[in-house]
Amino acid sequence: MKKDRITTITKAAETIKTDLLVYFAVEEKGKMPACDAAVKPQVEKAFELKDFSGKAAEQILFYPAAGSKMSAARVLVLGIGAVNKENDKGNALDMLREAGGQVAKACASVKARETVICLPDPKYLSGALTDPQASAAALAEGVILGDYRFDKYKESTKKKTDYPGLGAIKFVCIGNLNLIRQGIEKAKHSAFAACTARDMANEPGNHWTSADFAAYAKQLAADTGLGYRCIEKKEMEQMGMGGILAVNQGSHVPARMVILEYLPEDATETILLVGKGLTFDSGGISIKPSAGMEDMKYDMCGGAAVMCAMQAVAQEKPDVGVVAIVPATDNMSGARAIHPGDIITHYNGVTSEVINTDAEGRLILADALAWGIERFKPTCVLDAATLTGAVIIGLGHHYTGLVSNNDALVKALEFAGNLAGEPVWRLPLNKNYEKQIESKVADIKNTGGKPAGTITAAAYLSNFVGKTPWAHLDIAGTAWDFTEKAYVPKGPSGTATRTFINLVRNWKTGKIK
Repeated sequence: MKKDRITTITKAAETIKTDLLVYFAVEEKGKMPACDAAVKPQVEKAFELKDFSGKAAEQILFYPAAGSKMSAARVLVLGIGAVNKENDKGNALDMLREAGGQVAKACASVKARETVICLPDPKYLSGALTDPQASAAALAEGVILGDYRFDKYKESTKKKTDYPGLGAIKFVCIGNLNLIRQGIEKAKHSAFAACTARDMANEPGNHWTSADFAAYAKQLAADTGLGYRCIEKKEMEQMGMGGILAVNQGSHVPARMVILEYLPEDATETILLVGKGLTFDSGGISIKPSAGMEDMKYDMCGGAAVMCAMQAVAQEKPDVGVVAIVPATDNMSGARAIHPGDIITHYNGVTSEVINTDAEGRLILADALAWGIERFKPTCVLDAATLTGAVIIGLGHHYTGLVSNNDALVKALEFAGNLAGEPVWRLPLNKNYEKQIESKVADIKNTGGKPAGTITAAAYLSNFVGKTPWAHLDIAGTAWDFTEKAYVPKGPSGTATRTFINLVRNWKTGKIK
């Protein structure tokens, strides 16, 4: 879908010719659902028959008769659920995001190429949803995210009758048109950024390498004015980036460290984002089991999240500086591959005993964190990585694991993730966990055994951030197979992209002390 085909209008919805016209109904306990007068007769009848009460995802689909005032080919009334003042803002907005996802599903079901969506009347909403900008943004995000599909490599199995997705969306608004347009513009920035992150993750390992990360960043910089730099393998060797070089030893594709910079002259603070760009992870010599190894093309989802967040940063031009770094390589078991027991030296001089070559993500992140903090002296640094299977054991696929050395940064991330529908859960970090990665022959070792695997991975990274406020997001459980939602497809979710965008947007009000 093209961004310029998503528009906001005030024209009477029933006069517009479209494939599918959408209205919303709000559940009201024991009463007929609140809805637009245009569909009140249909809702009233369905309610009397106990077929519809406005619960989330409930639907009435009807076809206006010839001579009807409605010009649409089909009309959908979609239940949002109950909305009240007690609804947490994040959960309330996610109700609308889910509703948007249901709209996209309904469009796919009837193969609608164009849809007109009547935004809910504010008088039917309450609590957090009375903010028209935020409500419109959440609903629009849900439709765009829910319409996502990846069929780039379907050739002989692709049919002319296959639904290609929505071609145009018109939002009909009631109230402050400017505010609602601003909300939908923001939704386009964040939702399309997340969809691009999904595209990157869906690319197979032979079509998305470190060179592709660099090419994407270079083109984005050329299109938007962001600063771009790519540190190549020879420069890494001169700089002593032993972690990323060690992981790359078994590969024929050179490692790269890709950097995008948004540094306005008047900015007094800088947020540093670091994303794991492991384009395919075989496990190296500590090879992974073959079952499910095809999913290891997703091991670069952290890198995709920070790169694509910069897409929105470039469009919105915030007052705070933002820098993204992606250390990118694959992890293969070629003739020169690193062995278990080898000792490496990271950029900041810390030596590490490599116990398991499949614990490679922390090795490449360590160099990026140390170099990025030294180079940019950020106000805070955040990293996102599909780092450990242990986080799935602990939190399942519903929360991103969070480890941090700063309480205020944790609160800011919790708020940003909640707004995005991407919740985080903080795990502890102290000397007891740090002891688990002590080595007898080097400063540290790259695994601390099975117990608390997510936390000991973060303990490893803590050696490379110093006193800089830092937060680590382990997205191994949420980058794919995330909680089932109408706007989240099977496969990669784009997790962390919108969380980072929200963090930047709310930096002034929720910044760390």
